[in-house]
Amino acid sequence: MFRGSIVALITPMQGVGEVDEAALERLVAFHLESGTNAIVAMGTTGESATFSHVEHTAVVKRIVELVAGKIPVIAGTGSNSTREAIELTQQAKEVGADAALLVTPYYNKPTQEGLYLHYKAVAEQVDIPQILYNVPGRTAVDLLPETVARLANIENIIAIKEATGDLERAQQLIDLCADRIDIISGDDGTAMELMLMGGKGDISVTANVVPEAMQIMCAAAIAGDRQRAEEINVHLEALHQQLFVEPNPIPVKWALHKMGYGGNVNRLPLTPMEANHHADLLEAMHEAGVDVE
Repeated sequence: MFRGSIVALITPMQGVGEVDEAALERLVAFHLESGTNAIVAMGTTGESATFSHVEHTAVVKRIVELVAGKIPVIAGTGSNSTREAIELTQQAKEVGADAALLVTPYYNKPTQEGLYLHYKAVAEQVDIPQILYNVPGRTAVDLLPETVARLANIENIIAIKEATGDLERAQQLIDLCADRIDIISGDDGTAMELMLMGGKGDISVTANVVPEAMQIMCAAAIAGDRQRAEEINVHLEALHQQLFVEPNPIPVKWALHKMGYGGNVNRLPLTPMEANHHADLLEAMHEAGVDVE
């Protein structure tokens, strides 16, 4: 249900940061037409950190309505407060999300036991499939494989988004947990290799820009077809890199603006991408088959 190319969807904006409803509708339609396997709404790429709870839940609800059951919607509901994570996860369930994606509690740097108890509490309080999300480069805390193995015994914890980009770590998780939960990449640059190793998908920034190519590449890699996966991924490698020349989602918002999906608008403290990166990102988009000027 939550496998393959899973887009970490941007939230299109206009003006001084209002949600661009028309662009959001077009963007969801683009993914449905392109074969994207699932959508993450209000994750890091959706700029969840700058949205109020009311706004956050409203965007998830609208994406659920637009998808209309055609593919799963996974709501980002993580927080560094366990109570807040429970509240956001409950709200996501109430508006029809199919699963929740919960980043490790950031800034307050819990112990491994604290991480275990945090995720256990959310899973016990809200009966919805839940995906762990480990991205220590953003959160300053690392959810270790041994802790993931403990959490894998909880019935509604069904996967982990592993975004370290460390393939040795990915192999550890596959060895420890793949019989109980799915291991999903959160790093586009290493996603193909992780899936060829036994991972089940990629929660992808790149899929915002080239959803069809990412869906085909992920399907090939999951099937173990290295040749086919590499044939596609070789044209995406520059895009994987250029979409992170500034903090996500700054570059991908600019790329989608060029493609007609919303303004080149982020909420502060994020700012539009610096002009010196424009040409390189455009070149990477062209290499990936995106025809924009």
